[in-house]
Amino acid sequence: MPLPEKPSIAVLPFAGVGDEPGQQSFADGLTEDLITDLSRTPGLFVIARTSVFAYKGLSRAARDIAADLGVRYLLEGRVRRAAGRIRINAHLVDASSGQQIWSERFDRELVDIFSVQDEVTEQIVEALLGRLRMAPQRVRPRSLEAYELVVRARKLIDDSPQTAREAHLMLSRAIGLDPDYAEAHRWLAMNHWLGWLLWGEPVDPGRGRALELARKAVKLDPNDAGCHWVLGNLLTYERSFAEADQDFSKAIELDPNDADIWATLSDNAVLAGRVWESLEYSRKAFRLNPFPGCLYYLTLAVAHYANRDYQAAVVSLRREEAYRNTSSRRFSAASLAQLGRLEEARSEVELFLISNPHFTIRHFIATQPFRDNATRDHFVDGLRRAGFPD
Repeated sequence: MPLPEKPSIAVLPFAGVGDEPGQQSFADGLTEDLITDLSRTPGLFVIARTSVFAYKGLSRAARDIAADLGVRYLLEGRVRRAAGRIRINAHLVDASSGQQIWSERFDRELVDIFSVQDEVTEQIVEALLGRLRMAPQRVRPRSLEAYELVVRARKLIDDSPQTAREAHLMLSRAIGLDPDYAEAHRWLAMNHWLGWLLWGEPVDPGRGRALELARKAVKLDPNDAGCHWVLGNLLTYERSFAEADQDFSKAIELDPNDADIWATLSDNAVLAGRVWESLEYSRKAFRLNPFPGCLYYLTLAVAHYANRDYQAAVVSLRREEAYRNTSSRRFSAASLAQLGRLEEARSEVELFLISNPHFTIRHFIATQPFRDNATRDHFVDGLRRAGFPD
């Protein structure tokens, strides 16, 4: 991929060193937070965490990884947590030349972990861009135990109904430990939303609880782009479109590198009937996150379907990342039906209804916040052709 015009960077997963329990999980959390903090710098192009974690545990040359991801700089490091202290070694490499352009060692009390994250971010930005005004800092958690619970929950929230329930318990516990922890509130809001959207949980009270948590997250930390993204998405499903658009605009202003925001905007643009806009948003999301999870391919397929490119939709949905998510089968069935491949479409319907026995087209219309009637009717036509119950 061609390099972006901005200085481009990928933060590779930091290695957890030592025998203390949870060492690698702690190192993963540090990596994710450094990505988030660097991502909030408008002058940088930053690869999303899902894509960099694809290299975890692999032995690959820096030049090859940078070429895969389409970036010039790589940040690598090691972290050891022991006896109440944290030691971090980090270095920044120009992959095009192999030259190390910044290196630092931090040895602090464990309670200073968030200060260290801020220092690393500031020094990386200065090395790449010189001195400039940093983005407003996010509100950090007060409880290290709550932070570690959120780090673990991030990885579980959209894998399956079973892992989503584990994440729910972890996030609820994190909020109990630190009631003002904004990130815990926003992930729990997403957990409630995905519960009724993907996993067959009751719409009520999950829907109202999700919105309540998302509003509180924004109130607790108005400088966290993720909080605005989650609230904007939930407001869309409440059909409060004007308010939702404001939160999405604020999220992009705070973090233009957040691929999840662009993927969500792609989905919402389809619902509004702005198909070409949706495809452009999806391209941005995939460029920032070249190796994403299932929801990116699902979102891309929905955009292809709306554009009447049914074959492209089927290709996206047949990707392993998307196909293991049962919700993808409804759009796969609709796309196959539009292609005239009715036997395959019926098979997808049967498989989908095993996991979602109460699904109806009426329920789909009621829960999807379409702004454009023609787009809504197009999706309904595909689902009906495939054989879903009205």
